Amino acid sequence: MLDKSAPPRTLKLNAADNVVVAVDPIDAGMTVAGVTALKRVPRGHKLAIAPIAKDEPVRKFGQIIGFATSDILPGEWVHEHNTGFHAFARDYAYAAEAKPEFVLPVEQRATFEGFRRAGGKAGTRNYVGILTSVNCSASAARFMAEEVKRSGLLADYPNVDGVIALTHGTGCGIDYNGESFEVLKRTTWGYACNPNMAAVLVVGLGCEGFQISRMKEAYGVTESDVFRTLTIQETGGTKKAVAAGIEALKVMLPIANRAVRETVPASELMLALQCGGSDGYSGITANPALGAAVDILVEHGGTAILSETPEIYGAEHLLTRRAATREVGEKLVGIIEWWEDYTARARMSMNNNPSPGNKAGGLTTILEKSLGAAVKGGTKTLSAVYHYAEPVTAKGFVYMDTPGYDPVAATGQVAGGANILAFTTGRGSAYGCKPTPSVKLATNTPVYEKMIDDMDINCGDVLDGVSLEEKGREIFDKLLKVASGERTKSEELGYGDAEYVPWQIGATM
Repeated sequence: MLDKSAPPRTLKLNAADNVVVAVDPIDAGMTVAGVTALKRVPRGHKLAIAPIAKDEPVRKFGQIIGFATSDILPGEWVHEHNTGFHAFARDYAYAAEAKPEFVLPVEQRATFEGFRRAGGKAGTRNYVGILTSVNCSASAARFMAEEVKRSGLLADYPNVDGVIALTHGTGCGIDYNGESFEVLKRTTWGYACNPNMAAVLVVGLGCEGFQISRMKEAYGVTESDVFRTLTIQETGGTKKAVAAGIEALKVMLPIANRAVRETVPASELMLALQCGGSDGYSGITANPALGAAVDILVEHGGTAILSETPEIYGAEHLLTRRAATREVGEKLVGIIEWWEDYTARARMSMNNNPSPGNKAGGLTTILEKSLGAAVKGGTKTLSAVYHYAEPVTAKGFVYMDTPGYDPVAATGQVAGGANILAFTTGRGSAYGCKPTPSVKLATNTPVYEKMIDDMDINCGDVLDGVSLEEKGREIFDKLLKVASGERTKSEELGYGDAEYVPWQIGATM
């Protein structure tokens, strides 16, 4: 229990910092960290502990998080009213800190109870999916899933977690010889191949830009009892298509139900890393604790995917240093440069992120947000970099290019093969992800307690003395339990059907 008579707690995160973080709110006139607060500083926000002249760097985590837009006195609240963003050169030091990774022998690795698939991968869930090629077939797919639920058909198949219709708003009005088609093709096929899917039905309209036949041809796909396709036009309209879909699902469900959980090593886990609704505590509690869990997972032979390129912008130099090779690091920097051009063409700025909620929680610039977000990736060598929704084949710590918007980012990671997801939040994000279970980590105790029905783990106790190593072990143990079938809070609430959001790149015609 916090002693309310004690002075407010602050954290200085690095000896080079010229600000401290207010763990507790600081009222004007209070003396903390050797200075007297000139204004009230909300919890999670920053207090200057040294003079910072106009245009000089503001430092947190030992890194530049912005530049003073006016002279800042010791004791001042440091936020967007006196701190701004501009680009500056960073030393990428490619592969300077790369090292061979220690991986435990197979017999010493942790295990979970998963579904072993025919191709050798292991799933943490056992879903039958209805995917769509185009928005025009979204309602038909939803009608099929609703009919399965209404009929009570699933009661006969206790090993199946559900029949889910994953629909989206694109698939036509795109360049079917361009990047839009390629990204949607990779995403759709990636979901069909995700080990949490036991069987998949793909539903189209028939005349759309994203032709199912082109996807099948690209991947050499043949139809089977666990992979079926149909289009509304070829089947004869919506009612006939829904009826045909139900018949296909009736064939798939008993096959999916044959899957049973068996003991598999933790090396079969592919963990998607996400943060949303971040605050000033994210880079201090939940994100580095998740990074500690990532380090454990990598030692057990598993894979973790860091993503959200706009939210590692300004921290990429910390990742290039531990890239396995110069080529891996240069690929990441090339992606950063693509994003700079992409946002410029859209008349946007990379500093459009953080969001208003992030700023209310204490984050001031994208540099500050990124430095806190990147620590979700732990400390291991960056073994590979992938484009959006590409199949992740490397083991260890990897990176995938995605937007920062959580549903779009997670969709790319699941398409890449992620069979479990960890999501940190300081403001209280409401999110779930089918077919991949999402474990929600609160950065602070008030949000954990206020949103207890949404949060799986409280990382706010790191501020009370729980070590990051101890919290990382707690997270890793929770991931194993969830991978073995324990339901997350978002699963209990029923989240996940609406969170499938493939990235739409380029013009909609």
